[in-house]
Amino acid sequence: MLKIFNLPDLGEGLTESELLTWKVSVGDPVKVNDVLAEVETAKAVVELSSPFDGTIAELHGESGTVVQVGAPIVSFDLPGDEPGESPHPGPDAGSGALPDGRVPTLVGYGAAAEGAGRPARRTRVGRPATPHPAPSGPPAGSPVAAATGAAAPATSTLTAERPRSTPPVRRLAKDLGIDLSEVQGTGSGGVVTREDVQQAAEGAGPASGAGVEAAQDPGVRTLGGRPRIQEEPIRSVRKATAAAMTASAFTAPHVTEFLTVDVTESMELLEDLKRHRDFRELKLTPLTLVARAACLALERTPELNARWDGDHGRIVRQNYVNLGIAAATPRGLMVPNIADAQALDLRGLAGRLAELTRVAREGGLQPGHLSGGTFTLTNVGVFGVDAGTPIINPGEAGILALGQVRRTPWEYRGEIALRQVMTLSLSFDHRLVDGEQGSRFLADVGAVLSRPGMALALF
Repeated sequence: MLKIFNLPDLGEGLTESELLTWKVSVGDPVKVNDVLAEVETAKAVVELSSPFDGTIAELHGESGTVVQVGAPIVSFDLPGDEPGESPHPGPDAGSGALPDGRVPTLVGYGAAAEGAGRPARRTRVGRPATPHPAPSGPPAGSPVAAATGAAAPATSTLTAERPRSTPPVRRLAKDLGIDLSEVQGTGSGGVVTREDVQQAAEGAGPASGAGVEAAQDPGVRTLGGRPRIQEEPIRSVRKATAAAMTASAFTAPHVTEFLTVDVTESMELLEDLKRHRDFRELKLTPLTLVARAACLALERTPELNARWDGDHGRIVRQNYVNLGIAAATPRGLMVPNIADAQALDLRGLAGRLAELTRVAREGGLQPGHLSGGTFTLTNVGVFGVDAGTPIINPGEAGILALGQVRRTPWEYRGEIALRQVMTLSLSFDHRLVDGEQGSRFLADVGAVLSRPGMALALF
């Protein structure tokens, strides 16, 4: 019996996932909870497990395909029934049948399956909606057709089936001016692939604009020796990051302030701590000290740790700090957070920062690491940058960027000396934070970094 497994909601109402790699092939036997594939959501890479014991009958999609939640992803042949039997319970099905003919998924029941074999394909806009496919009838010219007067169905563009392809491939075809109905698909089941579209575009020859640009002298050196034009799909993390940053930039009125600080004493403190027996195994960096200073400063300016709830007409004050750390990972920009950072001392913060960094680099961040942040730090200094205007993480009131530490001529005790200097950049939501509060927070962080001993006097 054929069973269709629909992509489940993998957490927090996500609507789609990108298929990264298949772990099975057609014909493979599988058991319940065997890993079928790795899929990437906007928040994490997740292993998709089998809900059935059976044999893989069909894989609905190739690596790189974006699959909507509730859409078919795998078909199984299950033991116990004759091949070709309908996967849907009939009207006389017993109480054990699934409601509405839906097939089980790992989370809920997913979307209703529309056919016993392959899933029904989406039709063009304007195609008449019919609850069931019309019977095909006998072939035109056959004795049966002649006897019954049946005519062969007419073909029109309105009722023609759209060529099977993925959204990124359709987007590429649109950009290149390629009509997918004229492209022969070479993918599984006749799916039109990116390579099919690119070959169709090359065969058509250059027209104007980008096409003319791409057809120029192939001997001209390009950047890095790469092709003149390269395209890649907008993947889950990049898509989510773009949506979040756009929403933040055009919803929260951003204000950015800067403060340049002499951090020589802080850098000397770090060197002393690295030699101390309690810190030898830990990685101590300027980010560790800024994290501790920010938690202390939020004690005096809780407005920077609040949340704007416009839907309910209120400001939510959070008396704890889930400290987000903006991180460049193999999957793109992500902001995992340290829960209850306000309760950690410098040693505890150093340990949690090291653990988060390791998990992020290994690509092991899970949705729980990425939700619930209240304030964010971003370290642009590791890239040799002095300052910037960071965009606030959605749902938060502020973000603090720390620039590189550089040796700079600086006034020190009435004379000019080479000192280690850092620029701090604070962006805050002006709905929640007034200029006075933002300035006071920035000054408090700077005071701790310029003279670490001030933490004992101020907090």
